[in-house]
Amino acid sequence: MTTEPGRLRTLRNYIGGEFRDAADGRTTEVVDPTTGEAYATAALSGAADVDAAMAAAEAAFPAWRDLVPGERQKVLLKVADAIEERAEDLIAAESENTGKPLALVRSEEIPPMVDQIRFFAGAARMLEGRSAGEYMEGLTSIVRREPIGVCAQVAPWNYPMMMAVWKFAPALAAGNTVVIKPSDTTPASTVLLGEIIGGVLEGLGHSKGVFNVVCGDRDTGRLMVEHPTPAMASITGSVRAGMQVAESAAKDLKRVHLELGGKAPVVVFEDADIAKAVEEISVAGYFNAGQDCTAATRVLVHESVHDEFVTALAKAAADTKTGRPDDEDVLYGPLNNANQLKQVSGFIERLPAHAKIEAGGHRVGEKGYFYAPTVVSGLKQDDEIIQHEVFGPVITVQSFTDEEQAVSHANGVEYALASSVWTKDHSRAMRMSKKLDFGCVWINTHIPLVAEMPHGGFKKSGYGKDLSAYGFEDYTRVKHVMTSLEG
Repeated sequence: MTTEPGRLRTLRNYIGGEFRDAADGRTTEVVDPTTGEAYATAALSGAADVDAAMAAAEAAFPAWRDLVPGERQKVLLKVADAIEERAEDLIAAESENTGKPLALVRSEEIPPMVDQIRFFAGAARMLEGRSAGEYMEGLTSIVRREPIGVCAQVAPWNYPMMMAVWKFAPALAAGNTVVIKPSDTTPASTVLLGEIIGGVLEGLGHSKGVFNVVCGDRDTGRLMVEHPTPAMASITGSVRAGMQVAESAAKDLKRVHLELGGKAPVVVFEDADIAKAVEEISVAGYFNAGQDCTAATRVLVHESVHDEFVTALAKAAADTKTGRPDDEDVLYGPLNNANQLKQVSGFIERLPAHAKIEAGGHRVGEKGYFYAPTVVSGLKQDDEIIQHEVFGPVITVQSFTDEEQAVSHANGVEYALASSVWTKDHSRAMRMSKKLDFGCVWINTHIPLVAEMPHGGFKKSGYGKDLSAYGFEDYTRVKHVMTSLEG
């Protein structure tokens, strides 16, 4: 990452421990979403760059695979330490990437990133198969858990740093090597992670080709997924992108790990603590400008408390602030890019006549991609804004009559990533957690994540798990070894 006075910053690929321009010299502009103006250029990688990164990862794989797990653990623990030491640099890069409030990146992203890396450092030493046993006379069977190989990973723009961690940490812990591509709108923090991780690898005497960063666009990602070297492709992104990755990976039967969109239902029953629910749901809906696949943006409220809830939520929206990264009391910054601003605005502009905007519903300012905290009520189950992911600071509210209808409306979308239930009735909460067709069900809370528990969905939200031992196992393969006891 270099900058000359009076020029845009230059973000380069990190391949085999070296910073490199794209082989053909192509670049893309990287825009600061708080201003809408370019602040950097990034390499626009093509086939030659992907070939080089895959070759570096492939060359590094045998030695990395054959390390005893405790050695891989040492690397990841050092990476976690180094991220803490370089925290302010990473915070600055991520905020410039995304426009996020500096204070929130510092408090809400760096600590869990470090914790998640340390979790997978521990998991590295738990890479084991089942105990030996005799299932046929005279023969002993054992199961080996092995790394898959080179992993091609594509990270999204909503949490560039944290999603990179969710991908590389389990992959490296399991003994795989990595080629990761950040979004073309948010490459800065991932390039910096390449520098940090490469430095740790070099300092401990390991090949820096274990971790490689390739900048580029959608075509670059396609080249990575279709490349013959990777044994696995992992992506966090849109449903459309996930389907394209699955189709491309099918050509040579690569393993695929997909974390895609969400449309999380937030089911509020009449006995819920309305004040607590409104307070927590508004934060969980507007945090990160609603650019979160698990965001609490689709609320279903029992008809008896619907009006009370909407009034309180509209007030909470009016009290929520968006602004620049260094502004005080700001919950979220801008939308990530001009296309996303257009998408969010389009949903509001196309609202049906029966919908009512209770708060917000407009852009904030003329500079950058800021959008007001928005509440929309009066919606029906088949409305576009209910069925499709807005990915912005827009919370919709529907009413329901009973538990059966709540379940039907909650499950009546193509996504199945996360959900929450708000009630004081334990039996009802347990029934709902069984009936809700989502990979996560929170009860009287929404959005907390921990390294020990899995994150991932069903249906068009994709397959495979991030975090937890389940996410770790996704980056391994199972081998059966049978030996004769007769020599």
